Amino acid sequence: MQRPFRMLVTAGLLMSEKQDLRKWAKQRRREIYWDDEQFCLKLTQTKEYQQAKNIMLFYPMKYEVNLLSLLNDKTKRFYLPKIEGEELLCCPFCLGDRTCLSNFKTVEPLSNPVDKSLVELVIVPALCCDKKNYRLGYGGGFYDRFLNSHSCYSITCISKEQIVDSVFPEK
Repeated sequence: MQRPFRMLVTAGLLMSEKQDLRKWAKQRRREIYWDDEQFCLKLTQTKEYQQAKNIMLFYPMKYEVNLLSLLNDKTKRFYLPKIEGEELLCCPFCLGDRTCLSNFKTVEPLSNPVDKSLVELVIVPALCCDKKNYRLGYGGGFYDRFLNSHSCYSITCISKEQIVDSVFPEK
């Protein structure tokens, strides 16, 4: 008996595994021109951003949208994630604060974590999203666990070229 599998056809590419989708999305992201300021402008126009006082951003990796100019908004308090074990911690961050490179090769703040219940909005990185608003991350599940244990708004800033039919969501 043949093993059933799910597949996705996107941009002429047949994918039957999540890892294939990640590989495709990473390559696709390299081809995208990011208008970082346009993303920031659109984000600041959302009611979720306007109502939030405490916002967690991510420090962009190569080929990711760079939203760090939002740190100039003096009406908000910003935080960056830091990984400790299996947990995503929430650390205060301002322009000029010291950072370090994590084991995952992401930039993390050197500030001490605070209670995540302070955060009202989380800007979540993604390799791609599907038409049902599920996101595909890097596979560690850190943001999934963080968002499942904390009630807040979350927004992912991606290009339309990163929207696919399905990201094979799991529970």
